[in-house]
Amino acid sequence: MSKNNPEKKAKKIILDIMIVLLLLVAIVSGGYIVIYYYTSSQNEKKFEEIKEFVDEDIAYENGEPAYVKQGDDYILAKYKRILEENADFIGWLKIDGTNIDYPVMYTPNDPEYYLHTDFDGEYSAAGTLFVDSNSNPHKETSDNILIYGHNMKAGTMFHDLLSYEDEEFYKEHKLITFDTIDELGTYEVIAAMRTEVYADDDTEHYHYYEFFNAADKEEFDEYVSFAKSNTPYHIETTAEYGDKLITLSTCAYHNDNGRYVVVAKKITE
Repeated sequence: MSKNNPEKKAKKIILDIMIVLLLLVAIVSGGYIVIYYYTSSQNEKKFEEIKEFVDEDIAYENGEPAYVKQGDDYILAKYKRILEENADFIGWLKIDGTNIDYPVMYTPNDPEYYLHTDFDGEYSAAGTLFVDSNSNPHKETSDNILIYGHNMKAGTMFHDLLSYEDEEFYKEHKLITFDTIDELGTYEVIAAMRTEVYADDDTEHYHYYEFFNAADKEEFDEYVSFAKSNTPYHIETTAEYGDKLITLSTCAYHNDNGRYVVVAKKITE
């Protein structure tokens, strides 16, 4: 057989092309990963800078939370400077022992503005935590304040919420701090679950993301029962009609529209 076999040459050319293509895919994928983690790191740096606007030195006066006048209202003194930086700021959410330690935004006239926007109004894949437009996080607060955040692969934003799938993690992270600009708040977790978002015309499933204010005890209890019954382990603490709740929601990947949700009730101001 001839050493210059055309078929053999063609196979070698195809193999070389495949190797080059695979190398290009690897380079592009690697570049994407580097860019992704670099961008996430830069986003976190911005949030660290924002934390410096929170003035703990003036947080209390004579042992009580200190307030200052802001327009026609009074707000917590320690959040005055951060509110001056961005009027959309509505509070701060923190879970000790996790990466969750972020400002929370509220734009009822543009509900998903902060889905891919950072605190400074610039594009950000990670976005900023934000309150559902149907919740009222001000003085006359809703029964349930629904807060959204991305589940970032870099471990930032609401990624750590999924750790609540582990009962031991829950036991060590029962408390959540959520201060609004109006008042301090500590919440205790009552449920943590996988669920999903359904089509608008769906009537077969419970839509957790549509509960904000209970018309009566039955409606409130229905929400609490749904959340607790879908929690894979027993949580003794529950909530009763009249309690104030927060619901933290992020994407999960058990199905196309999967969500992971943590519900907590307010226990102290």
